[in-house]
Amino acid sequence: MILLKWYRLIRIFGIELSLHPLFVLILFFSVLTGQFLEIITLFSIVFIHELGHVCAALLTGVTVKSVQLLPFGGVAVIEDHGRLTAGREMGIALAGPLQNGIMILMALALKQAEYGSSSAYLDYFIGANAMIALFNLLPVLPLDGGKILQAALSLLLPYYYTLLWIGRVSIAASLLVVVFALLPLGTGGGLRLNLLMIGAFLLYSNVTDQRNLPYRFVAFLMNREQIYERYLQSESAARPIVAFSAKPLDDILRLFKRNHYHFIYVMNDDRDIVAVLPEQRLISSYFGI
Repeated sequence: MILLKWYRLIRIFGIELSLHPLFVLILFFSVLTGQFLEIITLFSIVFIHELGHVCAALLTGVTVKSVQLLPFGGVAVIEDHGRLTAGREMGIALAGPLQNGIMILMALALKQAEYGSSSAYLDYFIGANAMIALFNLLPVLPLDGGKILQAALSLLLPYYYTLLWIGRVSIAASLLVVVFALLPLGTGGGLRLNLLMIGAFLLYSNVTDQRNLPYRFVAFLMNREQIYERYLQSESAARPIVAFSAKPLDDILRLFKRNHYHFIYVMNDDRDIVAVLPEQRLISSYFGI
């Protein structure tokens, strides 16, 4: 299936760079339509946008596994291992649009200086950067706006419900993109094919992520050791979770928050505290360790 097959380009410092088939398809059509300069410019903008994410991730100690380039941006695949806090995730997500903003300012400075006779090209360069930055700030995963929203929600909600609701919001928003791409057909207009392909990719990606929610939550639990280490180093107060002894273990674990270490206060039917357990005890029981 075309949505599943990425085209590997190169591996640099252990980071694999690959192209999505949509990008390959647009490259092919750009050659046929004589717009090769424009598409190479778009490729360069997307690459620099993703380079911003990669540099921000490496600076915060997060391992970048690969970078996957799409026509409207890209996806930096990172290995969390519990190091990716909400603040770091926001910073990494904002680093991409920041590069677009810097490139827009540079192009505006060149226009102001009346650099050569390339005003039309600079206008295209500015417009392409603005389009990529604004589109990526939409609150849809895996776009930057979706990651920022996910990080913000994780400050308010337990992490399981953060994943659940950001997935639902992203699926709904992806459907809206598909509907918007199809709207002209109802009025006799032309199909917005590029937007339809992007919407289909976003929808497929988010439906797949939602189906994999249990595995993503298990990965979150397996990386809680970093939270414990930060708790010991900062000497901050642990966040309590009060639960009846009959409450299913799954339901208690789903109350864990991303940036907090937890102690679980277990109550009996008379509402007396009968045990206080560190979160590692529950996680060990969950995995049968």
